[in-house]
Amino acid sequence: MADKLTAAARSAHMARIRGADTKPEWIVRRLLHVAGYRYRLQWKAAPGRPDIAFPGRRKAIFVHGCFWHQHVGCRLAHVPETRRAFWQEKFDRNRARDERDLAKAAELGWDVLVVWECETRNPVSVGERLTAFVGSTRADRGKMA
Repeated sequence: MADKLTAAARSAHMARIRGADTKPEWIVRRLLHVAGYRYRLQWKAAPGRPDIAFPGRRKAIFVHGCFWHQHVGCRLAHVPETRRAFWQEKFDRNRARDERDLAKAAELGWDVLVVWECETRNPVSVGERLTAFVGSTRADRGKMA
């Protein structure tokens, strides 16, 4: 099926797609903040420049869009009908970069969690995963004493 938009309209549409501060990122950040966690955003010193980093805990969270990172088995991860070779090459590069970033983080002793866009549609489940991954907050540790 041919693209329904003109080349200029498609270009304008693609230019509006963000690399950071996406809706799935906001959902994850809100869940973490409400749970009492404080974190760094897009922290350059962490391997792979994760979306969310906890430097003191050496933990990083990457929030991946299902389309852009081709989440296996997800209905949002399709390859567009037009310019299939271009898109497949782009997705392959994204996946290779993801694997490289995760390997580098592990090599440097960081724990990494990947949260997929489709998972953010169930905030309770994601919130539980985030809490289990990050661990207790300072407030929690103070209550235990």
